[in-house]
Amino acid sequence: MNMTAENLLVEILVEELPPKALKTLGETFASALAAALQRDGLAADDTTVTAYATPRRLAAHLTGVLAAAADKPVAQKLMPVAVGLAADGQPTPALRKKLAALGIDATVTPQLRREGEGKAESLFYDTVARGVTLAEGLQKAVEAALAALPIPKVMRYQLADGWTSVQFVRPAHGLVALHGENIVPLALLGLTASNETRGHRFEANTAPLLISHADRYAEILREQGAVIAAFSERRGEIVRQLQAAAQAAGTGFHPIEDAALLDEVTALVERPNVLIGQFEPEFLAVPQECLILTMKANQKYFPLLDAAGKLTHQFLIVSNLTPADPAAILGGNERVVRPRLADARFFFEQDKKKTLESRLPALDKVVYHNKLGSQGARSKRVAAIALAIGERLGGDKLAAQAQVAARLAKADLLTGMVGEFPELQGVMGRYYAKNDGLPEDVADAIEDHYKPRFAGDTLPRARVGMVVALADKLETLAGLFGIGQTPTGDKDPFALRRHALGVIRMLMEGHLALSLETILKAADHAFAAIPGFVPANAQLVDFIYDRLAGLLREQGYTAQESDAVLSLKPQILGDVPKRLAAVRVFSTLPEAAALAAANKRVGNLLKKSENGVCRDVQPDLLQEDAERALVQALDAIAPGADAAFEAGDYTESLKILAALRAPVDAFFEQVMVNAEDPALRANRLALLARLHAAMNRVADLARLSG
Repeated sequence: MNMTAENLLVEILVEELPPKALKTLGETFASALAAALQRDGLAADDTTVTAYATPRRLAAHLTGVLAAAADKPVAQKLMPVAVGLAADGQPTPALRKKLAALGIDATVTPQLRREGEGKAESLFYDTVARGVTLAEGLQKAVEAALAALPIPKVMRYQLADGWTSVQFVRPAHGLVALHGENIVPLALLGLTASNETRGHRFEANTAPLLISHADRYAEILREQGAVIAAFSERRGEIVRQLQAAAQAAGTGFHPIEDAALLDEVTALVERPNVLIGQFEPEFLAVPQECLILTMKANQKYFPLLDAAGKLTHQFLIVSNLTPADPAAILGGNERVVRPRLADARFFFEQDKKKTLESRLPALDKVVYHNKLGSQGARSKRVAAIALAIGERLGGDKLAAQAQVAARLAKADLLTGMVGEFPELQGVMGRYYAKNDGLPEDVADAIEDHYKPRFAGDTLPRARVGMVVALADKLETLAGLFGIGQTPTGDKDPFALRRHALGVIRMLMEGHLALSLETILKAADHAFAAIPGFVPANAQLVDFIYDRLAGLLREQGYTAQESDAVLSLKPQILGDVPKRLAAVRVFSTLPEAAALAAANKRVGNLLKKSENGVCRDVQPDLLQEDAERALVQALDAIAPGADAAFEAGDYTESLKILAALRAPVDAFFEQVMVNAEDPALRANRLALLARLHAAMNRVADLARLSG
């Protein structure tokens, strides 16, 4: 049997594939093909898989693929020896029937193997399964790879015979399957495999292209077909050309960074050619975000920024053509971008004729939620919450500015520009607020109230924006929790997890001295006018702490550390990082383990006490030296620890408490807490309650116990 290993190349030539899906389609095709061949023993586990994907082809190259898989020994378990063999060792009728069913000649007693002992001894028939050939295995593997493709939308189309129809992401026109230099017989989508493909639609040297060997695929496509077959290589070439063109356009100039646009453009061209186009400088009077978005979204251009990050009147085109004179391409692209920019200018000029304030009544006609009213009602609630938070955080001036910004924050939803480009909500609000003569802080807050919009996004740039962003997210959380619209499993249609994380990040990273209870009460108060609204604060608080626990795990804190701090439900979230830092330092102290274990024991004793425990220790009921020593230690140590805690020095507070280790150990060694005398027992529990309260202000130290 031929066991020769050669490299394999499979290509499907198709009509233009959906650009946003191309990268994934290429990677999935190659990996699924490799996995199927590995399952059949035709490709090794360490085969090198190279995916190729262009607008018109999906292909994969695999190293070390066998012409046929190795034969495999197969052990067929038949039945217990006691059932299959008679006393004289001859096959029983049951065994003969089983052998016949397996197609084994039972007239000649085959060689059977016995395995096991006693009643568990069984008969086995050993045979060898022929290894699958590449022709058989590849047919199944390619079919499996096509079935695995995450196709956005399947097309059904007729083949040349006029009768047969097949389904695929786009009509397929060519199939290549090469094992080394040999064609592997493969039939798919009405096509038969060959060693011929086609290059660039307009710029290939020859048609068709002959692929002489699997290893020469990419080289022949590049040199004769004017195609860069590998997605990653083509993307890298586009980046190189974009940077070179930007540098040629001006010192410090650079193309806008947008990974999604780069992937999409890579999926639209087979051989990129970057050209510099331009538009009339007067369009730059329009906010650059509008121009950038229309160029990227509608034309797939890369806007060109100067050294200061300002938009220039030039842009970069990634063309699929490389003519000797690019004037026609440039002229065409410059001609089609002009109406887009003119539309943006028209929207901007028209929008500026109406103030944001004048648009507010129309928000009452925009539905927000059928149980929570209109966007107008929502804006009033956000403004009320912003007023309350602003007063707490910065007095009347901050409260007044935050209230104005919150009232106007959603007004730009009714502008022509945001109607055309919803991604610009907030951004346009800032421009229109400045046009209306509003203060800079208010204008900035209108843009920033959406922040942080995603993980890692920046926070609002100033206090006014922080207050409005908090109010906006709290209104969403309190409102939707109040009507039972909570996230379930992976479903979170209102992005409440993102809103909660936004609140957490602003409180923590902004070091805002706002208690969670205070801001949630402000949010609840804003909903008082809604009939039957029931605040779901307890549920919402748990939800926020759950999100915070997840965030802390991502930041590298252990479950024990975050649990120790969050189990106390600290109200000022800005304190949480300091508390965690203190816990980390405390954990390194030699006294830590013993105190954590003792703390756990104290907690369990207090939980078991049937009646409520007070903290008033009666000195005349202290009988043992160890309990008197513990009281003295607490009197000496606790005030210093409390003072450090009140000053916000949590690390120092826990360090001071470490000195309690010796008296606590002595107490548990020498004192019976559950004494028979009820008065004595109550006094000792009161002492433990006082100890517990003193030790667990920063974190629940018992959670650090192993």
